[in-house]
Amino acid sequence: MEKIDGLTGLTNKIAARLATKPEIFVIHPAELRILRSMSDQDLRAFAAENGWRVVRRLGGRQIEFYNDAGTRASM
Repeated sequence: MEKIDGLTGLTNKIAARLATKPEIFVIHPAELRILRSMSDQDLRAFAAENGWRVVRRLGGRQIEFYNDAGTRASM
């Protein structure tokens, strides 16, 4: 996966939120632009690398991240 501007900051934001809450809904246009620039396969790999599960909702107005216990157990 190539280096994407803003991805590191967004990763930190998602990680901080998922440390205290079970999910995060990314709805900010600038954040969505970063995530939409990734292919579906890259986005799922990005989430799995961090122990998360990703869900793209129909219509594309939000992308959801959840802690994935199955991924964390295999780490």
